[in-house]
Amino acid sequence: MKLFIASLATETNTFAPLPTGRAAFLADYARRDGSLNPPRLSNIGLIEWRRLAQADGHALVESLSTFAQPGGITLRGVYEELRDTLLGDLRAAGPVDAVLLYMHGAMVAEGYDDCEGDTLARVRTIVGPGVPIGVELDLHCHLTEAMREAADVIVIYKEYPHTDIAARARDLYALVIGTAEGRIRPVMAYHDCRMVGLWRTSDPPVRAFVDRMIAHEGRDGILSVSFGHGFPWADVADVGAKMLVVADGDAGRAASLARDLAQAVFAMREEAATRYDTIDAAIDRALASTDPRPMLLADVADNAGAGAPSDNTAILSRLVARGVRGVASGLYWDPGAVGICHEAGLGASFALRIGGKCGVTSGDPVDLRITVRGLSEAHSQGGLSGGRALLGPSAWVEADGIHLVLTARRQQPFDPDAFTGLGLTLHDKRIVVVKSMQHFHAAFAPIASAVRYVAAPGAVPPDFASLPLTRKAGPWWPRDPNPFEPA
Repeated sequence: MKLFIASLATETNTFAPLPTGRAAFLADYARRDGSLNPPRLSNIGLIEWRRLAQADGHALVESLSTFAQPGGITLRGVYEELRDTLLGDLRAAGPVDAVLLYMHGAMVAEGYDDCEGDTLARVRTIVGPGVPIGVELDLHCHLTEAMREAADVIVIYKEYPHTDIAARARDLYALVIGTAEGRIRPVMAYHDCRMVGLWRTSDPPVRAFVDRMIAHEGRDGILSVSFGHGFPWADVADVGAKMLVVADGDAGRAASLARDLAQAVFAMREEAATRYDTIDAAIDRALASTDPRPMLLADVADNAGAGAPSDNTAILSRLVARGVRGVASGLYWDPGAVGICHEAGLGASFALRIGGKCGVTSGDPVDLRITVRGLSEAHSQGGLSGGRALLGPSAWVEADGIHLVLTARRQQPFDPDAFTGLGLTLHDKRIVVVKSMQHFHAAFAPIASAVRYVAAPGAVPPDFASLPLTRKAGPWWPRDPNPFEPA
């Protein structure tokens, strides 16, 4: 068989102040050979598909491999250019037997609220009704009818942090090949949970639910079970959590299980909800701790992985005002400050203005007398599901016992080597502040005395009931405590 593979992805925060343009995609971009490159977020699925296809003796045609750092709405011309490049490669490939796409599910461009649905519909037009189309999505996706109608199989990550991207790519490959060979006949059903929120699979109730989903797969005609958490910070009609079940030829069975699991998600809503500290309460907890390990504070609202600028200074300002020492914090996106540090050189001490540059969600800049403790022209960190995540020119600076990592590339911390790679130790700190919502957890939690989630100001506020969502139809929790009751 001849397989066509590609990736085109980003996650769009429609409230973010940073438009997503061509440079954001080119930072992680390849064409025709992305699956041959070292693992990056854009190509993890493609690497698996190439490996499996070669092992099975299938021919492979590869198009784009690109994943833009989450940000604001994608520029229309940029999306259309990338989409049309993918579609042009598909046409040039001639007849193909199956299509495998690695996407996100929450990409919004000017004039396109559902980029994935738009692209999939156009792919379907090219390949016709008989060619199976499979797509792997991030669990922070908007599951739309356009996606369901155009694709034969959708498989979504199950884990948050996303440690299972490669595993889900393998699942999708098996289902698409089985469909192409006529061994299975997948049908997909959604069920709306009527919820907007966040579910951390590291927490016991959500962990148990993921295990329950997995237990259904491969039994009673159920091929795949996915929980689309949704991406709350997008004002689009399909925002919110949905269950997705793929069954072998039995639409009723798929719909029934999707409904039952959606009800289970709603039933655990209070138990699964994250408790957030205020800034000062989180600092107080850390200072009161007698555990020799650092307490980890997650600055969730300034998470670059959800489109925030990652230059908010609210927590930093309170640490400075309170005279706290023994702190490591990052990653601050501040290319200007990084450039100044590189110009000054290692060991230089001077006044530096940090953060607060991108807009009202960034807060005010903080002026500190710093010493440059570490520099890198090409810093990187461990990435999701393996590989390296590039941070570009970076600097470690210290100001009176507060250690900050500044980067030229906007990205959340995934791994402690985002800090230690510059020489900054963490084990001897009282507090480690990470500008991340959850992807830090797998690698950072083992070194921390505890993890506290902090509701500081920022572009990704965790008060879901107050999000200015104007386009979502019908009631939804937590804005409405009983969204399933008749009006």
